[in-house]
Amino acid sequence: MLEEEEDSLESETELTDEQKIEIAKWFLLNSPAGEIQYVAKDVRAILKDENVYRKAAEEAFPSYNKSHLICLELPNRSGDVLVTSFGEVDKDEYLDPRTAQVAIVDHVKQACKEVRPARDEELPSAFVEEYRSAMDAEIMKYVSEAYPKGICSVYCTKGKDVEDPGSDFELVVVISAARHSPQNFCNGSWRSIWNIEFKDEIQSVEVRGKMQVGAHYFEEGNVQLDAQHECKDTTLIQSPDDSAISLVNIIRHHETEYLASLQTSYLKLPDTTFKDLRRKLPVTRTLFPWHNTAQFSLTRDIEKELGIGK
Repeated sequence: MLEEEEDSLESETELTDEQKIEIAKWFLLNSPAGEIQYVAKDVRAILKDENVYRKAAEEAFPSYNKSHLICLELPNRSGDVLVTSFGEVDKDEYLDPRTAQVAIVDHVKQACKEVRPARDEELPSAFVEEYRSAMDAEIMKYVSEAYPKGICSVYCTKGKDVEDPGSDFELVVVISAARHSPQNFCNGSWRSIWNIEFKDEIQSVEVRGKMQVGAHYFEEGNVQLDAQHECKDTTLIQSPDDSAISLVNIIRHHETEYLASLQTSYLKLPDTTFKDLRRKLPVTRTLFPWHNTAQFSLTRDIEKELGIGK
């Protein structure tokens, strides 16, 4: 009778394939920047079911790659392509506006399989391209100065068929920078997306920016940072070159300001966030000496308590 109850309990707690897929997807989608392949390897080993893993990976990797704005090298070494929803022209196909090429991507392997010339209907009109290419040239200069390993691209997301002044169109600037150093137990990424809407009727350009910083430090612990910031700005419509200069100055201003605010937050961590993680008065009834934290080593104290030190 007891054996029958145990068998019944096991059958009730057994997960379905659909549930396993959803759980596996959650872990894959929540992988820190640059670490999904490591997570995928562990998930695959735990599942021990190739079909379940494949279904989870095929659904999770495209979303992860696009949300993290990963950069892939084109097979003919003609440049790099950003995997982003703004450049997605078809399933697994992503436009590189700078070279007018479309990359066919293997999401799970995170590699570009082949490349083809972009079709006319996939590219903006000559009028919009003047603004797009001018913006691309200026943003490349800025990114090369601000982000040592940064990649950027400028897409036309609305009004790409506009031929002359008098109609609205929208450009999107995408900046992606990553620094992966797993041998030093740390990875980080910067992602910013700038929607730039040209409104001809009021001769104005509306700018909406979203910046995101991710970092993961995992030496003898697991600490993650995921910070986001949004902002808005406006400027006047000018010639393609003048508009590009004005818009890049706006982007530079807001990104520099946000990075400075992050730096200030880091400096305040010992007096704010770290203090909030600890009891005001520990069980020892002795206040923690925040004025002289350098004398403490968490690792040394744990080894001493557990008797595993040398």
